[in-house]
Amino acid sequence: MWSSHTCHFVPFFPNSQMGPPLFLATAISAVALSLLLLLLTPAAAWRPWPHLAKSNVSDDLLLGDSKKYEGSSEFVHLKYHMGPVLTANITVHIIWYGTWQRNQKKIIREFINSISALDSKSPSVSGWWRTVQLYTDQTGANISRTVRLGEEKNDRFYSHGKSLTRLSIQSVIKSAVTAKSRPLPINAKNGLYLLLTSDDVYVENFCGQVCGFHYFTFPSIVGYTLPYAWVGNSEKLCPGVCAYPFAVPSYIPGLKPMKSPNGDVGVDGMISVIAHEVAELASNPLVNAWYAGGDPIAPVEIADLCEGIYGTGGGGSYTGQLMDGHDGATYNMNGIRRRYLVQWVWNHVVNYCTGPNALDQ
Repeated sequence: MWSSHTCHFVPFFPNSQMGPPLFLATAISAVALSLLLLLLTPAAAWRPWPHLAKSNVSDDLLLGDSKKYEGSSEFVHLKYHMGPVLTANITVHIIWYGTWQRNQKKIIREFINSISALDSKSPSVSGWWRTVQLYTDQTGANISRTVRLGEEKNDRFYSHGKSLTRLSIQSVIKSAVTAKSRPLPINAKNGLYLLLTSDDVYVENFCGQVCGFHYFTFPSIVGYTLPYAWVGNSEKLCPGVCAYPFAVPSYIPGLKPMKSPNGDVGVDGMISVIAHEVAELASNPLVNAWYAGGDPIAPVEIADLCEGIYGTGGGGSYTGQLMDGHDGATYNMNGIRRRYLVQWVWNHVVNYCTGPNALDQ
């Protein structure tokens, strides 16, 4: 039995009638959330604890732009389990499954290229990545600073249909790496394979439980063990679930969505999920490196711990303090040429969620 690691962006509203993910055995009360943190799977859709006060951690730590933090919790026990992390230069190979517009691809490509950009305006995507870089392997080597865009493969004819299971996703990846014409390169050491499905494709558990997940391919299916992630475009199926806060759930009357920074609700919503999954793939590519909890089948990883936090004060239904552009768009980080909204990740050095856009309190 295998399980993939998921990212789910449903906002948590204490008075909502929407329950937790369906695969949890029993309903979880708000009172018990913090005590049950280590039992939650990464598909948990809400912040597992309220915002707590800032600790007295020294600012002398080498945290770059990411030395401001939120969400401290004594209940979090993130541990290293001796598996590999991606210390060599990381290459992201993309599979575009379904129908994609040219500008949609450009938004995503530029985000990936922004992860290693040195000249982006602060607060930057590269500043966000510096928190991910703090994680090391058993030799003390840090996750690579360099993340670059690799080869791309288009599957515009939906070769495996418009409804995919988690196993059939691996078959899509197999088709991409074994294609007779321009197959994706096999890069098991430092390659990540990013399968992106268009807004007319349904993936098993999409919207109801997950917006994206990562795992690794099975040699019995693909022929190789390759770290991969899937992220779906939710614009037609469930934007209020997976593109929040650029769309809001229908069961929350009166809540207005924020304006997306690149004019595409579905793709702007995907960006944070992509970031979530890439950060976890870098720090836990084979599900035996960095995670909290004792069960590798249901680990809580570095992005899961900061679900829903995008700025100072974030937690619960509140995203945190964000920035508004002259055009009214909402974002929290700058890329090479674009603005993005990206959730924070857990900083194990200070035991907090950190982000480059944090404000002094």
